[in-house]
Amino acid sequence: MREPTVVAAARATHHATTHTATNSAATNAATNATDYFETYSVVGLLAVLGVLFVAVAFGAGRLLRPVVPTPEKLLTYECGVDPVGEGWAHTQVRYYVYAFLYVIFAVDSIFLFPWATVFAAPGYGATTLVEMFVFLGFLAVGLLYAYKKGVLAWL
Repeated sequence: MREPTVVAAARATHHATTHTATNSAATNAATNATDYFETYSVVGLLAVLGVLFVAVAFGAGRLLRPVVPTPEKLLTYECGVDPVGEGWAHTQVRYYVYAFLYVIFAVDSIFLFPWATVFAAPGYGATTLVEMFVFLGFLAVGLLYAYKKGVLAWL
């Protein structure tokens, strides 16, 4: 059996340690919150400076440029050719489809580079390989659908 003074000393030490740990955790949380908001304040300051820089540049351009309107300057300019006829022109939809398909596959190829980096890391091989084949499978189905619909035929 322990002596009463040893037990009382152990309780006092435990209470002091618990109280110090609680204060330390609160101090660390306050410090982390301060660091967190300081980081975002730098981002906010840079955003404000960027907007201010653009506003000053546009304002200086407006103040310094010569303003001499003439009838020729007020005409719509189209590749050096005087505008004739209506402003509406018919464009075939297939050009938009090609552009859309290009954007899809360009974005998808951008996803392949980080995947290759993660795939090279130890412990991620099988999982990332399966995920990428599922991703590429969806792409293949979309490409096959576009091919079957005749979207990829130029003429």
